[in-house]
Amino acid sequence: MPEIYNPGEDSYLMSETLEKELPELIKRSQRLKFLEIGSGSGIQLETALNLGIKKENLFGCDINLEAVRHCKSKGFNCVYSDLFSNVKGKFDVIVFNPPYLPLDEREPKDSMIATTGGKKGNEVIVKFLKQAKDFLDDDGKIFVITSSLSEDIDFRRLGYAHKKLGLKKLFFEELVIWKLEFKKI
Repeated sequence: MPEIYNPGEDSYLMSETLEKELPELIKRSQRLKFLEIGSGSGIQLETALNLGIKKENLFGCDINLEAVRHCKSKGFNCVYSDLFSNVKGKFDVIVFNPPYLPLDEREPKDSMIATTGGKKGNEVIVKFLKQAKDFLDDDGKIFVITSSLSEDIDFRRLGYAHKKLGLKKLFFEELVIWKLEFKKI
């Protein structure tokens, strides 16, 4: 069984971004519904809770049963799910710190589920974005991380307006937080 993904540079960058972005969204709606895909340790659920989103409006899911158990032990609504496979409802905010690295055959299989986003690194994110629009409320926002090590994603082609919010330069890559809004055509 894979271990729970421990917060790293990417997790903290997402948390810092949410601390800047969520207060305005919370002001607009006290009933804000928040979903963290790939909850892992639950760091973004905790960030949202600390910013004032009610616990009953916080939802998480993960493909790792240990992560689901961990988040449930903290009192969060969390289900086992491969992306949206077991998720129900619509959300105002969907957060995803995806596996975004290109395939590296040398990496242990147990850790690949949390780090490898496919051959090019972006396949999991593209799959997520194709599904996410069906779970996003009107005017909903998506916050997602990408890496410079992965192939770029054409957000517009997938139907999303996008804005770069956060950037973290590491010695071998750049991590970027994107805020996305689905635009119905």
